[in-house]
Amino acid sequence: GTSAMRTSGDDIAEVLALLGVRPIWDDASRRVVDLEAIPTAELGRPRIDVTVRISGFFRDAFPHVVSMLDDAVQLVAGLDEPAEDNYVRAHAQVDLSEHGDQRRATTRIFGSKPGTYGAGLLQLIDSRNWRDDADLAAVYTAWGGFAYGRGLDGAPATDDMNRAYRRISVAAKNTDTREHDIADSDDYFQYHGGMVATVRALTGKDPAAYIGDNTRPDAVRTRTLSEETTRVFRARVVNPRWINAMRRHGYKGAFEMAATVDYLFGYDATAGVMADWMYEQLSQSYVLDDENRKFMSESNPWALHGMAERLLEAAGRGMWAAPEQSTLDGLRQVLLETEGDLEG
Repeated sequence: GTSAMRTSGDDIAEVLALLGVRPIWDDASRRVVDLEAIPTAELGRPRIDVTVRISGFFRDAFPHVVSMLDDAVQLVAGLDEPAEDNYVRAHAQVDLSEHGDQRRATTRIFGSKPGTYGAGLLQLIDSRNWRDDADLAAVYTAWGGFAYGRGLDGAPATDDMNRAYRRISVAAKNTDTREHDIADSDDYFQYHGGMVATVRALTGKDPAAYIGDNTRPDAVRTRTLSEETTRVFRARVVNPRWINAMRRHGYKGAFEMAATVDYLFGYDATAGVMADWMYEQLSQSYVLDDENRKFMSESNPWALHGMAERLLEAAGRGMWAAPEQSTLDGLRQVLLETEGDLEG
């Protein structure tokens, strides 16, 4: 939602472009007044079937845009084009033959129940009450399985969402600002990671995951999720300059470090973004480093305890596949000591 405001609709433009639809503008009011399908000869590729998971804020702030995106899907689904040129129509025709409902066959916009917000995965992962992809997908779908578009307004649509998600081969999320990154907000792993986990639970394989970077409009680029995670990890997460800067903020700085560990854990649980060396570096830089451990103990021992607990959980779940025994021993020692301090 806020990114749509900052960029004046980059994500919306991307959806329309993938569908092969062009907005028609009224020059006087500078508003979109209609949509037109780009001819396939001009497009030079098939029309891509796009499934959108919107946030509660986007739903509330831009109902007219939700309707426009739905109109674009309806427009493309109604074109008389061969299946190889129009995946939207091809998939809609398959679904229509199964249940006979044109509205359901062309539903591509999903979000949380009217009046609610979020994707549900933060609470699930914080509670540690999950076992596998099926659990993650069940919560993601329960929270996000409501259809939006003309005449829908949040109608329950779990089956239609699952049908659309089974067809997803690419999961994309865009970033438009350097004020935050994929490891300092839970939204990234909840929405993007949740999509990856749900597709994996439904199909047995990961979709290709990408992060679009339009922080510099003159140099837009796309990275794989793995590349983006590695970039953020090296540039900020274990950058000594960032860690030192956090120490200047005392309690809040310690909280931000612990939150970073939690968000990376969440992304790894959903999308498998973390390599073993990353967990090792997190442990050494955040928990086992004498200077940082002293800072955390004095400023926010709860955050230190939480980081040690989370890193040990990653090892226990096999997400951190082959940790060094000495590192595990060190984390357990910190966990025991902080528990004693907090209880005492």
